[in-house]
Amino acid sequence: MKDMRDFIAVCEEKELLKRITAEVDWDLELSHIAKLNEEDQGPALLFENIKDYSTPVITSVCTTVERLALILGMPEGSSLVDLYKEWAERAQKGIPPEFVDKSKAPCKENIITGDDIDLYKFPVPKFYPLDGGRFFGTAHFIVCKDPDTGWVNMGTYRSQLLGKDVVGTQFIKGKHADIILKKYQKLGKPMPVASIVGCDPLLFILGASRVSAFTSEYDVAGALRNEAVEVVLGETVDLPVPAHAEIVVEGFVDADKFMEEGPFGEYTGYYSGVGTDPRNFIKVTCITHRDNPIFWGTTVGRAVTDTHMTMALSYGATLWQQLLAMKIPGLKAVYCPPEGSGRFLAIISIQQMYPGHVDQVLTAAISTEMGAYGLKTVIVVDEDIDPWDIPRVMYALSFRFQPNRSQVIKRGRSTPLDPSLPIEAREITGRLLLDATIPYEWKEKPIPIELDPGIVAKVKERWSELGL
Repeated sequence: MKDMRDFIAVCEEKELLKRITAEVDWDLELSHIAKLNEEDQGPALLFENIKDYSTPVITSVCTTVERLALILGMPEGSSLVDLYKEWAERAQKGIPPEFVDKSKAPCKENIITGDDIDLYKFPVPKFYPLDGGRFFGTAHFIVCKDPDTGWVNMGTYRSQLLGKDVVGTQFIKGKHADIILKKYQKLGKPMPVASIVGCDPLLFILGASRVSAFTSEYDVAGALRNEAVEVVLGETVDLPVPAHAEIVVEGFVDADKFMEEGPFGEYTGYYSGVGTDPRNFIKVTCITHRDNPIFWGTTVGRAVTDTHMTMALSYGATLWQQLLAMKIPGLKAVYCPPEGSGRFLAIISIQQMYPGHVDQVLTAAISTEMGAYGLKTVIVVDEDIDPWDIPRVMYALSFRFQPNRSQVIKRGRSTPLDPSLPIEAREITGRLLLDATIPYEWKEKPIPIELDPGIVAKVKERWSELGL
């Protein structure tokens, strides 16, 4: 799978995509159709008749685990945890991207510069009633490059349409793009960037992930695909962009220049603020796109939608991979529920092997690249509890959990999008580490109630006779 068109073709073959031919308004109507569809775990939607536009829009790409498995090339019936484990295994060694001839790159079929640049030519949706405007970048990622090391980073940051050649950004403090932007600020130069809309869905999933600093998401994508991502250089920026992208928006971000941006209906189910805020923006220098490009958007908003499934995959897989890299013994499985956007809550099952093992895992989780940012609650359960089996996790919290064996950590890095904190104080969060296990060091452990296997077999033989 190289691009969005491959994804559409495979989904149509498997009846996982619906083409919407009726006219749909980009102003709220499209997003509301997609949101209601996603809440029902419906198919991917390709809107072919957008009011005032000829460009189609695709949404709901990652709504279901079935389609996430399809994107990763995993078997039908795979669970999220299966995807985590496969991700961690494949991603151990990166495969760098491969540059191809520009003349063979579909993303270069149309090149627009100067006064011809007009982002309003694309059917950019307005998603929610109180949004500050239309958001060009929701299911996209921004490419930038560290000026010191050459590290190429991909990150998903919302991008509001602020003008025909201006796109807002939200480079949250401490995120990789923010760290790189500050380096350009010290050099007295604007940061070159490229916003990618419409591509191999795996690239967007990686843009939304918490891949470790100094590791390029392109390399991880190559490892997950077992094939190098094909890239070309931008026209006005010295950055690698996916050769098969639908739309590439090139430009520069000046760390010292700001425009009013927001608010936006975020994945937390709440608006990101109470009004507009001054934020950095991309001054667009070039747009390249395929013939008849496909615009990609995601509804974000209240869980569970396309966005939450994407984050549950990318955050959960990354946490699992980073925990395994710590060489902690006894790890069985990790689950980051989509209801928590994959980032605020993690459940980990382990086979206890020594006193203090649970505490080691709890503190390790919040020390990973993924867990250090915004992860508020970690629950560790015994190996007989599947972390994705929420009723059984509730059982463990009821009958194995003791508050005095758990920890409250008062200070940790937060996300400014966490609505459980006051708007003016969202930099620091507390963390709750819950031990929902039977302690390893207990000499006398509770005796579990188990059915007699022989009687079970006998009863099953009589099941029909009993009218059951």
